[in-house]
Amino acid sequence: METFKAVDHSSCIRFQNAIELIGRRWTGAIIYVLMNGAAGFSEILPQIPELSDRLLSERLKELEDAGVVSREVIPCRPPKVSYELTDKGRSLKPALDAIGTWASDWPAA
Repeated sequence: METFKAVDHSSCIRFQNAIELIGRRWTGAIIYVLMNGAAGFSEILPQIPELSDRLLSERLKELEDAGVVSREVIPCRPPKVSYELTDKGRSLKPALDAIGTWASDWPAA
């Protein structure tokens, strides 16, 4: 049996902040979709069943504010917007892969 190790306060808070960011409803799925590369709003939305356009817009803004997603306005008519993971966002890949494996091994009831 492993011996209990105390965790320092700041590590615990950083961990909780990360969990709250990626654990918000649909956020993990949005990041998962963007792991395949840059995409426009209308390309992301149909890939996530039950996600509303209002909530997608809100989550993309939160991810942009957190530095996980970058937003690029493409000057054309009509203007297009492309979303892409930043280095910070792409660094979530191993964690999301592990969660995906866990989800496959332990399907929800």
